[in-house]
Amino acid sequence: MKQAIISFSLRIAFSAFVMALVVPFAIAQQAASAEKSAVSLRAYGPGGPAPAMREAAKTFGAKKGVVVEITAGPTPMWKDQAMKDADLIFSGSEYMMTDFVRKDLPELIDTSTIRTLYLRPSAILVRPGNPKGIKGIKGLAKPGIKVLVVEGAGQVGMWEDVAGRTGDVKLVSGVRQNIGFFAVNSAEAKKIWNTDTSYDVWLIWTIWQKESPASADLVNIEPEHTIYRSCGIATTNRSEQKGLSKDFADFLQSVEGREIFIKWGWIAP
Repeated sequence: MKQAIISFSLRIAFSAFVMALVVPFAIAQQAASAEKSAVSLRAYGPGGPAPAMREAAKTFGAKKGVVVEITAGPTPMWKDQAMKDADLIFSGSEYMMTDFVRKDLPELIDTSTIRTLYLRPSAILVRPGNPKGIKGIKGLAKPGIKVLVVEGAGQVGMWEDVAGRTGDVKLVSGVRQNIGFFAVNSAEAKKIWNTDTSYDVWLIWTIWQKESPASADLVNIEPEHTIYRSCGIATTNRSEQKGLSKDFADFLQSVEGREIFIKWGWIAP
C-alpha cells in the first residue's frame, strides 16, 4: 500500500513536471502564431529606402488598423523568404527593380504594378566638422584623400557617373586613385565608415546622412555632377492582399507619404 502511494505520488510529480515544460512552450507557440498572423503585409527591399518605408508603414498601419512589416538589407539576406511570403517589393534604383524581375526574384513581381516613387541625389559625406575641407567632387581627387564608394546594390557605376558627368577624364582618374574600398552594398560601406576613420569621404546618397547625422556631415555635390536614383515599389504575384498592397503603394505617393520621404532626404515629384 505504501509503495502504491509512493508510485502514485511520483506519477503526479512527473505529470506536473511535464506540464511545467509543455504549457509555457504552447503559450509561446500560440503567441508567435498570433504575432505572425497579425502581420497584414510584408514588404522587402534594400536598406536605403528603409527608414522612410518603415515610418510610412507605421503611419499607414495606424490609419488602417493593420501591420506592415518592412524587411530591408542586402538582397541575399531576404530574397528566399520574400519568395515565400512577400506582398510588396521595393527597390533602390530602376535597374535594381529590373534585376529583381529578371534574375533575383523570378516570376515573383507583378510587373504591371511597378511604380517609381521618389528620387534621391548623390552626395558627399565627410567626417563631422569636415576636417579635410571638402567642397565638391574635385576635392575627392586631391592627394591624400581616402574615398569610400559602393559598387553594387543600386550604385553600380555611381561614382564614375558623378565624376565623369562633365567629361573630365583627369577628374575621373584622380577620384579612382583615391578610392580605398569598393563596397558591395551600402550596409557594408556604412560598417566600414563607422569603424575605419581613415576614410575621409563616403560618396553615397543624401539619405544616408539623414539616417545617421552624428556620423557624418553632408557636402552637396555640384549640380553639374549630381546624379539621381529612384525608389520604386511593386506588388507580388503571390500576394493574397493585392488590394491592401495597392492601398499602401497609393499611400506612399499621397501628401502624407510624400512628406515622410522628403523628411528622409528624398525628392518629391
